Amino acid sequence: MCYKHFLLCICLGISLQCAAQSIIKANDRHIQYSGRIAITDSTAELSWPASSIKINFTGTRIRATLADERSDNNYNVIIDGKVVSILHPLQPKKEYVLAEGLKPGKHTLELFKRTESNMGKTWFYQFGLREGNKLLPPPPVQKRKIEFFGNSISCGYADEDTTGKDRGTSPYENGYLSYAALTARHFNAELHNTSKSGIGITVSWFPLTMPEMYDRLDATDPLSKWDFSKYTPDLVVINLFQNDSWIVNLPKNDQFKARFDTIPPTPEFIINAYANFVKSIRSKYPNAYIICMLGSMDATKERSPWPGYIDKAVASLNDNNIYTHFIPYKNTNGHPTIKEQQAMADDLVGFIEQHIKW
Repeated sequence: MCYKHFLLCICLGISLQCAAQSIIKANDRHIQYSGRIAITDSTAELSWPASSIKINFTGTRIRATLADERSDNNYNVIIDGKVVSILHPLQPKKEYVLAEGLKPGKHTLELFKRTESNMGKTWFYQFGLREGNKLLPPPPVQKRKIEFFGNSISCGYADEDTTGKDRGTSPYENGYLSYAALTARHFNAELHNTSKSGIGITVSWFPLTMPEMYDRLDATDPLSKWDFSKYTPDLVVINLFQNDSWIVNLPKNDQFKARFDTIPPTPEFIINAYANFVKSIRSKYPNAYIICMLGSMDATKERSPWPGYIDKAVASLNDNNIYTHFIPYKNTNGHPTIKEQQAMADDLVGFIEQHIKW
């Protein structure tokens, strides 16, 4: 071997070694995940809304490698607690610069999934740091934990559509500003948002209900089951029945026909279905506080029977740690805007502060 070839091999070896040292794989123990996320040796698979990835590091630049199922998801890039940009990962596996030009020193990065499983899944592979930068111990574990079971309201559906068209496509959905995420951040609580637009308890706008979906790890895979021992919330908030309240009055709807044939469900059937779902949640989390909430769309408008159904279902359970809370009808078209989501969060925060001791 000639001298030049020998030096080239050494340089290549050093370069590869440095590159390897700057790569943080998805299964690295320094990464803090939040949400129902499937972790393998090579990837973290994100499907549920509000799933997030956090790390602490030193350096001025950080990048990440991801792939998206349909190029339809969006992520907030949060540096040191501030949203600095929106990442729109594409379908092919690709590396993205998340931040650069940072001040030298310690930083925290969070990737927060703004969009729900209707937009498909994302695969996260790794972070990359420059030579000389390093990964730090993960952020401290948040002491409080909240889980939401909800529909489009909890997902932040169309909350950023300012045109009044109530569009639920990915550019207009921002789960970071949903009342669920706002409430969790107010209490500095870890968030699991087990929600999907259009879903109900007795019937949905598609052939799936929350009692059939709530136990999934991958929101899009019926065979993928969540291990409930991995996350034990102190507080569970259920905000469902908005979609049921519409579909039970639409006998020509395909999902009505599939669930009820030609006869609308009785109040007793609806009440029992809700009570049974809450029992399922209680069986998974025997010590959690549970708030059975409804609002702020027209299921809580004046003379709506749906708050009464929830009251009766909860009363039948005879559980002092299960509460009901109804947020008044917002009396505007479409889904809650960012301002209305904030009003919901303020309402819910006030209720929690008054009733929950945690």
